[in-house]
Amino acid sequence: MARQKLVRFLLAPTAAFAALIGFAASPAQAAVWSSSDQWGTYTTSDGYTIYNNIWGSGAGSQTVWANSSSNWGVWADHPATGGIKSYPDAKKVIGKSITSLSSLKSSYNVTVPSSGAYNTSYDIWDTGYANEIMLWVNYNGAVGPIGSSVGSVTLGSDTWNVYVGSNGANNVYSFLRTSDSSSGTVDILKVLKWMKDTKGYIGNMTVGDVQFGYEITSSAGGLNFNTNSYSVSSS
Repeated sequence: MARQKLVRFLLAPTAAFAALIGFAASPAQAAVWSSSDQWGTYTTSDGYTIYNNIWGSGAGSQTVWANSSSNWGVWADHPATGGIKSYPDAKKVIGKSITSLSSLKSSYNVTVPSSGAYNTSYDIWDTGYANEIMLWVNYNGAVGPIGSSVGSVTLGSDTWNVYVGSNGANNVYSFLRTSDSSSGTVDILKVLKWMKDTKGYIGNMTVGDVQFGYEITSSAGGLNFNTNSYSVSSS
């Protein structure tokens, strides 16, 4: 699963960095910004940060591009081997505790390939990076969550299969949407309150990063992942 960004920086394999060659398809070349750097980073005018974020072992080539926080994507050519290769994503920092939030929602619209192995997911962290909450809105190929199934829950308009586990560095809570979705609005605060008040999985954590992107295991031959629109709102 996606891991804390600082950990990824420290553990990044040299081989993956050396493999970053070539260029993306035409959307990246025409974009306001693009990067094939392993940790390529772009901060938008409205406070989002977009990462190329190639952190896994055995990665191939990948280029991230952006016109704005709501229009960005990635071209990736990762071999058909096991293990997550990358998590290109857009991040918004919240910096508020669960009980101090009256609303935390996010909307998305994506175009993803029919081949390859990946998930399109939110990756939500507390400020101490002790708890990782993943919300998979669609997934394809040989991918699966960390941990054990603890049942399903309907929160807002979404029904999720829930898994609880650990990657050895932090707790991982994975919510897999029971049907794939390419667009929608997720009520993140409802998920967090259910975890806190109903299940007791977390306390009144301070929400740090709300990330959204593509956790890619394989995309042999080169595949495009496009974010057509994306936003995070909180109050």
